[in-house]
Amino acid sequence: MTWKEAIQRFEAYLMYERGLSEHSVKAYVRDIEKLEQFLALGDSPLTPVEVQTDDLRQMLIWMGEMGLEKTSRARILSGIRAFYKYLLVDDLISDNPAALLDMPKSSRRIPDVLRYDEIQAMLDAIDLSTGHGTRNRAMIETLYACGLRVTELVTLRRSNFFPEISLIKVIGKNNKERLIPIGEEAIKHIQLYIEGVRRKQLNIDPKHEDFLFLNRRGKKLTRVYVFLMVKDLAKAAGIQKKVSPHTFRHSFATHLIEGGANLKAVQDMLGHESITTTEIYTHLDTAYLRDTILRFHPLNR
Repeated sequence: MTWKEAIQRFEAYLMYERGLSEHSVKAYVRDIEKLEQFLALGDSPLTPVEVQTDDLRQMLIWMGEMGLEKTSRARILSGIRAFYKYLLVDDLISDNPAALLDMPKSSRRIPDVLRYDEIQAMLDAIDLSTGHGTRNRAMIETLYACGLRVTELVTLRRSNFFPEISLIKVIGKNNKERLIPIGEEAIKHIQLYIEGVRRKQLNIDPKHEDFLFLNRRGKKLTRVYVFLMVKDLAKAAGIQKKVSPHTFRHSFATHLIEGGANLKAVQDMLGHESITTTEIYTHLDTAYLRDTILRFHPLNR
């Protein structure tokens, strides 16, 4: 059974047997389409009846990495449970993979971090002879230079790019604004994209014109596109780590702290509400902390 067939059956069930409103039905369908999109990222995409509990757990983890709020993930999980409960009741599956599925508990696990040479290898893997290659180089440079969440990258406004003062203005979680310094290299590649590929682009959607990074149809990019692009570049660069757009955010923070940056300044640039969220990066460079104590503690002077 294909995803299209399964979703159509599920949609009919929600409308005619459960009597849900059109709005509710569309919300359920969007949730299942997100599951389909995630599974399509794999090397061998699964059909609805081939999905196992571990596949669904991986999706929940992926949604967290993509920056979805916990409430959004919980709603999508509810939709997935309803979908597989329907497939079970309709005898389309014999076991329900979502039956024992729960939201993963938040943990303080060490995030994967890319070394600078690994980031450079990914940049070198981009084909700059193509228009989308020029744009992708600018996006990767911006992710790493500014520590952006993937949502912040795809919604970055051209009117919030200030190269003359080396700043960008970002709209983060809960619509909170923050100013982030941006380096010369990232500025250079953004301007190459704006003055070259983007200026020549036809049929830009007027509603999307102020978004900095656009797809070939003149609309803002999706988070899924950025996820796939990063995954492909990591593979092309021969990197074995699990790399996502969020990995550049982790790398940005870790490299700043390794270089001696103030923790509060890193917190402000990342847009963390609590300093404890930022502190996860400090344990990644114990050598720097040890050196600080030896240099500045009175007993060691």
